[in-house]
Amino acid sequence: MATTPAPPKTPPKPTWDPRGPELPFPWLRPTIRIRLTLLYGGMFLIAGILLLSIIYLLAAQALNVGSDLPFRITEGSVASNVCDLPTKASPDVFNTAINECVNEQRKHALDNLLSRSLLALLGLAVIAFAFGYAMAGRVLAPLGRITRTARAVAGSDLSRRIELDGPDDELKELADTFDDMLERLQRAFTAQQRFVGNASHELRTPLAINRTLLEVHLSDPGAPVELQQLGKTLLATNERSEQLVEGLLLLARSDNQIIERKAVDLAEVASQAIDQVRAEADANGVEIRGERAPVVVQGNGVLLERIALNLVQNAVRYNVPSEEVQREALPNKGGGGRREGGWVEVTTEAQHGQAVFVVSNTGPVVPAYEIDNLFEPFRRLRTERTGSDKGVGLGLSIARSVARAHGGHISAEPREGGGLVMRVALPI
Repeated sequence: MATTPAPPKTPPKPTWDPRGPELPFPWLRPTIRIRLTLLYGGMFLIAGILLLSIIYLLAAQALNVGSDLPFRITEGSVASNVCDLPTKASPDVFNTAINECVNEQRKHALDNLLSRSLLALLGLAVIAFAFGYAMAGRVLAPLGRITRTARAVAGSDLSRRIELDGPDDELKELADTFDDMLERLQRAFTAQQRFVGNASHELRTPLAINRTLLEVHLSDPGAPVELQQLGKTLLATNERSEQLVEGLLLLARSDNQIIERKAVDLAEVASQAIDQVRAEADANGVEIRGERAPVVVQGNGVLLERIALNLVQNAVRYNVPSEEVQREALPNKGGGGRREGGWVEVTTEAQHGQAVFVVSNTGPVVPAYEIDNLFEPFRRLRTERTGSDKGVGLGLSIARSVARAHGGHISAEPREGGGLVMRVALPI
């Protein structure tokens, strides 16, 4: 008796993080303005320390600290309010005392010069750092203007230009180059919009005409069986072509930022997507479950519904019962109490300031290294561009483009026992 081979297990997840280590204190990351300020102030401080050292050495050399006086007293007496000189002593003792007193005064003078110079250097260093900060801001002002324009362009406002005035230096050359690039991008984007509009009309019209003609011929009760079978085959092919055209046009439109945004409840969007695939899920014996908490985002409701519909459809169509579900269904097999199909879990919630839409399902084992390929157009698991009756291979590509257009992202990871966990995060 032949034994059934055990289903393959989910490959282990990689233990390394491709994003690399994160900084422990990201708020301490110095900006280029701070770095330029430190550079300017640091150079001034180093130059001041060198100048102070040279002045100190020259002053010490001029004062000749530790050397004898250039004169000697042979007789008489000298009175001093600073030095404690002997009143009655031999000339040698008297000269030695005077030398010690003068050298002490020289040393005090050098110490006083050093302390006052350090205080002056400290004050000038504060002024130099403040001046360097102001100058760095003035030098980097054109870069800030370029950055603001780039951010505006990232919001699909390709009409913005920098138009930087001033001398013909490196920054103006950079700004002019950026303006030229924006001009070319705007022309390309306008041409793409025009092409999408024309293609939408030119591709949809003949497909709609073909569908109408086929439906008319199929409605004829006197048509031969062979002709009806051929018509149904052609109608299915025509429907697949319509889906492909709609998917390509939606993919082209959703690659751009959404300008007009409205409040959309992700829970409502998910419920509408579930209602559309409920019949297909029941026919395949797939249970749809999960709690959907209301969470509102700003975006396009039609495109967000497309994300939910694509993910839920894929979760239903590419679904096989897991080993755990099969074990639970065995005691009830034949009793009609439990279905033997898999399940799809759809949840919505707010996490860390983001709206999270998660679709997980039972399904075939998906290697972790094939996850990225699933988001490429016309790519499927373990097949690249082969046809399939489950779709045209654009669902996840459209979902990723729509998520990016809303400022969010979509990710996928293999589920233990088979299947995928698709996670869409959108800003609230």
